[in-house]
Amino acid sequence: MSTFDDREKGFEKKFALDAEQEFKAAARRNRLLGEWAAGLMGLESPDEYVRAVVKSDFEQPGDDDVLRKVFEDLKGSGVGVSEGDVRMKMDELLAQAREQIKTQA
Repeated sequence: MSTFDDREKGFEKKFALDAEQEFKAAARRNRLLGEWAAGLMGLESPDEYVRAVVKSDFEQPGDDDVLRKVFEDLKGSGVGVSEGDVRMKMDELLAQAREQIKTQA
């Protein structure tokens, strides 16, 4: 096997690892976001809601499905947050989740 083939396999492994870590970080972000939103809504047992938020990410590609679910739920509960506030919280929690994933590896 040539050096080029070795490098190609190395890049493929790194790409797969990066994709796996990003998936884990997004799932963790969604869990943290669900916990945050459940706290704002005053839910006594947030576990079911957290699972619903994580599950909502599988409806469509991207983050819009999660954003829409959490924002609509907060708005329906009378919590005064904007869509931009939820988006900023998602970004903040994604950075936090990435850091957590990195330190666990």
